[in-house]
Amino acid sequence: MIYAYYAVFVLHIIACLFLIGVVLLQQGKGQDLASAFGGGGTQTAFGPRGSANVLSRATTVLAALFMVTSLALSMLRPQSRSVLDKIPSAAPSPVAAVTPPPATPAAPAASPANH
Repeated sequence: MIYAYYAVFVLHIIACLFLIGVVLLQQGKGQDLASAFGGGGTQTAFGPRGSANVLSRATTVLAALFMVTSLALSMLRPQSRSVLDKIPSAAPSPVAAVTPPPATPAAPAASPANH
């Protein structure tokens, strides 16, 4: 079981690195100078778009792989104790009613000797 965890972990790291690279390689939509100053009003946010190219398909596949490996890592994690389990759990002891001792008459304070 521990081998499966590390295999998925390595696959997860590789998917992360490739996903970062693929996203950084893509060119944003409407990268002309007019759209930088608000002139790209002819294109709507959900308007028609062209067919998906290789980079957008790779982004989709890598994002799905990232999500699947994230879920697999959460299920395959080694059954070690968590940080919260390491805190000692002392059972709260019932607080005993503290009764003051019976009052005794105070003795007069002894006066210090004359120096």
